[in-house]
Amino acid sequence: MSVPLVFAHRGASAELPEHTLAAYLRALEAGADGLECDVRMTRDGHLVCVHDRRLDRTSNGRGPVSRRTLAELAELDFGSWHAATRGSDLDGAARPGTGTVGVLTLNQLLDHIDGVRQPVRLLVETKHPTRHGGAVERSLRELLARRGLHRARPDARVRVSVMSFSPLAVRRMRALAPAVPTVQLLDLLPSGLTPPGLGRLPVAAPVVGPSVELLRARPGLAPALRAAGKRVYVWTVNEPDDIDLAVSLGVDGLITDRPAEVRERLG
Repeated sequence: MSVPLVFAHRGASAELPEHTLAAYLRALEAGADGLECDVRMTRDGHLVCVHDRRLDRTSNGRGPVSRRTLAELAELDFGSWHAATRGSDLDGAARPGTGTVGVLTLNQLLDHIDGVRQPVRLLVETKHPTRHGGAVERSLRELLARRGLHRARPDARVRVSVMSFSPLAVRRMRALAPAVPTVQLLDLLPSGLTPPGLGRLPVAAPVVGPSVELLRARPGLAPALRAAGKRVYVWTVNEPDDIDLAVSLGVDGLITDRPAEVRERLG
């Protein structure tokens, strides 16, 4: 039985504030094969690593991310909300002289990934619905093209895949950058779909990403998808029983908040 890839969900986000450079570097130190990040577009067209539509939960700001410029987001603190940051400098990731952690752009994350020694797989999730619509995927394609990451290169140290819950966004990305692998995320199945038909889900992406809750409820889903030629990445796998279940079902990747613990369990 093959060992699945381990992707750090928003970095090592159980240990450090999600979507911070420190959380991503900690994940790589823990032996993660790849990283996962969510991207949203600022009012002035930059892609930033933020999960929620609003700033309230993970910063000292308020309101939608999409209504702020990058310069405005740079003034906010995206680290102090997390208990692990108290009395810590977040491994030097804080802004010099402030002790606070600024917003991380996708471009900055790619800069740092480029500087590490090991190969890294990066899963980029585009968040929808959004007032920017398809501009998110178009901007992402432009960024990947500037960095030469839009082409299939077997020797590339950084390999990017693009994910979304939106089938339209997945199709859009496949049209914009056919060589970039895509992942269709799932948290529900179409009503009435029976086990024999699980592998015939209308999914164009080569990888399907069901939630671990869906996998628990429909354990036949992963084998059926794999039999249909799809790879399977499961989110968000944190508990030992869920790790064991996913491995027993032959999934290809585990997306987790706890990459060190998952790597240890996998041996």
